Amino acid sequence: MITHGKNIKIFAGNAHPQLAKEIAEILGVPLGNSKVGTFSDGEISLDINETVRGTDAFIIQSTNAPVNDNLMELLIMIDAFKRASAGRITAVMPYYGYARQDRKAKSRDPITAKLVADLITAAGADRILTMDLHAPQIQGYFNIPLDHLLGATILSKYFIQKGFQDREDVVVISPDLGSVTRARKFADKLHASIAIIDKRRPKANISEVMNVIGEVKGKTCILVDDLIDTAGTICNGTNALIKLGAIDVYACCTHSVLSGPAIERIEGSPIKELVMLNTIALPKKKQINKIKVISVAPMFAEAIRRIYADTSISKLFED
Repeated sequence: MITHGKNIKIFAGNAHPQLAKEIAEILGVPLGNSKVGTFSDGEISLDINETVRGTDAFIIQSTNAPVNDNLMELLIMIDAFKRASAGRITAVMPYYGYARQDRKAKSRDPITAKLVADLITAAGADRILTMDLHAPQIQGYFNIPLDHLLGATILSKYFIQKGFQDREDVVVISPDLGSVTRARKFADKLHASIAIIDKRRPKANISEVMNVIGEVKGKTCILVDDLIDTAGTICNGTNALIKLGAIDVYACCTHSVLSGPAIERIEGSPIKELVMLNTIALPKKKQINKIKVISVAPMFAEAIRRIYADTSISKLFED
């Protein structure tokens, strides 16, 4: 670990303590001594059992379900560190909750992604480190520095190691029009072609496949998305690809939200393998044979190391 006159300390909320532990171990520093609990009435309590004055503090906390509890934990921890005179506070949010509410889709809708950004900034964060925001424009919702890591770098490397690169029978699938840029970048790494699923969403968490743009007959398909929630999009897309003659369908995503009927849908689908990153902790009851989980700890540890050392992290966006 590079040092430059101030200590680095890694702290964790309750969202994903195992990931925080992995990151701390890679960096070669102990996990900070703190405890986040609740009072009898449900209010969040926090004990920081070591000095943080003047330190470079990194708080690792995804804001997945229970979203509001995890978000409040993060805000309270940031506030406590600011009042304890931490030198710099970086909120490390592998998964940024409320990111899907990034615009007004209809009249009188809130833009909750902006509200959350304002709350984190008002609490006292000096910097944000996150991965694969659902909407890239959320980076502009912050008036503090934000580093946005790309999960496709890790996911594409996995498929390259499995021998999917430079194969004419491999096609990368965008599950909707909004994910075309992500799919194109992924396909470029595998030197593969792309196809696009044209879908409509009649209401929240329900999607219908309308058409598939591109050639998938006789192909091995890789569906690429930033997150899987109820798995409706990914499973409907897989069924459509199989009907059109695809041989095998793999799927991958950065964030495994997996709410509601997701696991049952995935188990009953023709998906051959679903590759996910561990930005969100996957409970044992959701760990099925079809799911492969890859850790983001090495990438986040390297980003934290570079932020702490005040060196560029742009290399992580490329490799």
